Amino acid sequence: MEVSVMGSLQVNLGRNNDVGFFSFSKNLNARECNLKNSHNYSKGCNFGRSLVWPSKSVFGFTLRASATSENGVSVVPDKASNISRTVPVDGLKLYVGLPLDTVSNCNTISHTRAIATGLKALKLLGIDGVELPVYWGVAEKEAMGKYQWTSYLAVVEMVQKLGLKLHVSLCFHSSEEHKIQLPAWVSRVGESEPGIYFTDRSGLQYKNCLSLAVDDLPVLDGKTPVEVYKAFCNNFKSTFSGFLGSTITAISIGLGPEGELRYPSHHHSVNSNGAGEFQCYDKFMLSDLKHHAEMHGNPLWGLGGPHDSPSYDDHNPISRGFFMENGGSWESLYGDFFLCWYSNLLVSHGDRILSLAASTFKDMPITISGKVPLTHSWYRSRSHPSELAAGFYNTDNRGGYNAIAEIFSRNSCKMILPGMDLSDDHQSAASLSSPEMLLKQITSSCRDHGVKISGQNSSALGDSSGFEQIKKVLLDENVATDLFTYQRMGAYFFSPQHFPLFTQFTRCLKQPIQSLDDLPAEGDETVKSLHGMDLKMQVA
Repeated sequence: MEVSVMGSLQVNLGRNNDVGFFSFSKNLNARECNLKNSHNYSKGCNFGRSLVWPSKSVFGFTLRASATSENGVSVVPDKASNISRTVPVDGLKLYVGLPLDTVSNCNTISHTRAIATGLKALKLLGIDGVELPVYWGVAEKEAMGKYQWTSYLAVVEMVQKLGLKLHVSLCFHSSEEHKIQLPAWVSRVGESEPGIYFTDRSGLQYKNCLSLAVDDLPVLDGKTPVEVYKAFCNNFKSTFSGFLGSTITAISIGLGPEGELRYPSHHHSVNSNGAGEFQCYDKFMLSDLKHHAEMHGNPLWGLGGPHDSPSYDDHNPISRGFFMENGGSWESLYGDFFLCWYSNLLVSHGDRILSLAASTFKDMPITISGKVPLTHSWYRSRSHPSELAAGFYNTDNRGGYNAIAEIFSRNSCKMILPGMDLSDDHQSAASLSSPEMLLKQITSSCRDHGVKISGQNSSALGDSSGFEQIKKVLLDENVATDLFTYQRMGAYFFSPQHFPLFTQFTRCLKQPIQSLDDLPAEGDETVKSLHGMDLKMQVA
């Protein structure tokens, strides 16, 4: 069976007469296909009756039951047909990320029926599995050691019933967009001890995760963050033991802001072309810097970060000061001292958390992974200021990713690399950006250290060029990734602008979609739940 994408017909994902096994209709002339910003949700998408998946900007789409088009011919719209056909990538697993607020801040499943319906669509499309964010601030919200897993268990069971695999991301950060905070009891600690948060030189704090400087300090009601993370992982392991190795095949451990191994160097920036700022001004980071400088016989170097580093929104950070291309402080003895200290703290933190995860789940047949960002702005400069501010001591004369690859190798962990949809051709010339060159450098370091890679996109794609770039990377033998996770399910994902492109992309990478005979029959409970629903979901 194939998925056909039609400009005014349907994307067929179902048998005749099976309303539960639905087809995605992209009838651009139909009234119910609303492509404009509107709050008239009644013109949204339909599963038999009325099915709405609104967002901040509403994109409607229609779901109808049909196995073929009226003339039995599959028609691919122009946008989707721009994705060139290739031989399927052998062994590649394709996953889709579930919405970040799949389980809300109130510890309830957000739009249960929409999630179930989306999972069914992915299954029929031939997707191997999904990724589920599990937030510390939801599961251990009210008190240390008091865990509430009920909603997450329900989602895992939904995934299991459909025969999909699951990659769980353990998130020790918050999500402002979806109002998911750090645990309430941690926030109360932060009120009396603000030093637990990253701080910039202006005193602005980043409260979406804890500062890595407190990893081994008993700042959380007598416990260290590492001890609390360890207890969280152990409780997750015992609670979900029946799924580990069968449904749950991989766990990603949160390493910092948005789960990535980095400093939050851009947390107050409004200029995407800026390099960001060093985040070393909380009292614990300053104390460590002071001690480090004294140990090296230069106590004055421990008074703070570089005084001549640019501000967040400096449009040209390499024109003067610390990051200046030629003669900047980054090339001085002081610069090397500071950057070594700053980056080593990040590497040590990553090693500590990866080791925690690896030891916790060592007796389980699952893959452990962590995410490393693609900090590609200013990569073509000599000083690489964006990477330096984010904690990667990588310049034109120093490779900064071997140390990162080493900790992943030492802990037998897989590295997740986002940004595989980014090409140099679509970057700002002013910021000397090169995501392709940076990706090549990181994957080279991983290859040298025997570290396996899985990929992600940076954001939902609006045209075929991003999908073509992903395909180009996945077909590159030097990258050698066996799993790609597309981020992420939500209103836009299933919109007429996007879903046909994703469908065609999937067909390019995968073998023909499995037979519907292998899926639940019409009388199955999971199919019945798809009839006559009224769904709502925000974009994630």
